[in-house]
Amino acid sequence: MAINRASISKELLPGLNAVFGLEYGEVNNEHEPLYDIENSDRAFEEEVLFTGFGTAPVKGEGASVSYDDAQESYTARYTAETVALAFAVTEEAMEDNLYDTFAKLRARGLARAMANTKQVKAANLFTNGFTQTIGDGAAFFSAAHPTISAGLQSNLMAAADLTEATLETALTSIQKITDDRGILIGASAVSLHVPVDSWAIADRIMSSPGNTQTSAAQANPNNNAINAVRHMGMIPEGYFINRRFTDVDSYFIKTDVPNGAKMFVRSPLQTKMEPDFDTGNLRFKARERYSFGVSDWRGYFGSAG
Repeated sequence: MAINRASISKELLPGLNAVFGLEYGEVNNEHEPLYDIENSDRAFEEEVLFTGFGTAPVKGEGASVSYDDAQESYTARYTAETVALAFAVTEEAMEDNLYDTFAKLRARGLARAMANTKQVKAANLFTNGFTQTIGDGAAFFSAAHPTISAGLQSNLMAAADLTEATLETALTSIQKITDDRGILIGASAVSLHVPVDSWAIADRIMSSPGNTQTSAAQANPNNNAINAVRHMGMIPEGYFINRRFTDVDSYFIKTDVPNGAKMFVRSPLQTKMEPDFDTGNLRFKARERYSFGVSDWRGYFGSAG
C-alpha cells in the first residue's frame, strides 16, 4: 500500500517545524565484534572440520612407522537469506510535500529497519545457542560436543551469573580445550560479550585492579587480593555490549580459535528507487543477502547465567 496524502496530512501543513520519529540514533554494527565476516559468491557456503592427527607414538628400533589418518568430522553450512523491505509514495503526496524531507526521512527509516534485522539475527545465534544445534549435532553451547577420540567436550559454562569467580573458571576451561584428537590447541580468550543489563559488572571486572568478589575474606583490603583477570590481561580486547541479547544474564567469551562464528555476505545492502508508470507512485526498496552460523564451536564459550 502506498503512502498517500491522508497518511501524512500534518506534513502538508505550512509552518510545520519538524517531523520526528525517523531520526532516532542508531545501534548498528554490534555484530562485528562477534563474527568473522567474509564475502560469498554462491547460494550457500560449507566448511568442513578436519580432525588432524593423534599424538605421535614412539617408534622402536627396526619397527615399522605408525600411520594415522586425518578425518573429516562435521560440515557447517551457511545458507544465504534474502532480507528486503520496500515502501511506496503516491505521486500526489510527493508533489504536495513542502519540506523536502518526506522521502529522505522514510529512506532513513528503511535503512534502520534493514540494519535492525541484521543485528537481531546476529544476536539470536547466541541467545538461542543453548538449544539450537550446529553442524556437529549438539547445541552451539553444549557440554556434549562429539569428537573423534577425545570424548565429549564442552564450551558450556556454568549456569551462574557473571562474576570474577565464574569468569576465572571459564578462562581456565578455555586454556584446557583440545582438538578432536585430544591435543591441546593453546586457546585463549579474546573478548567478553554481555547484554546491556550486565554492563556495570562487566566494567568492574575488567577495570578494577583489586578483587571484585563479595565474600568477607576476599573483600578484606589487608589481603591485598588483585583482580587476576585484569592483572594478567586474560581478555585483551575487553568487553562488548550487545543490546539485542535478550537473556539479561547470559554472557559469552570469544576465543582466538579461528573459524568460530561467521557471517557470509552474499549481496551487500542495495537500494533502488523507481516510478510506477500507471500510478505515478514512487517505490523505494532495500535488499541484501547474508547468513550467520558457526563452524568451530571452540571459538566461543557461553553461559545462560
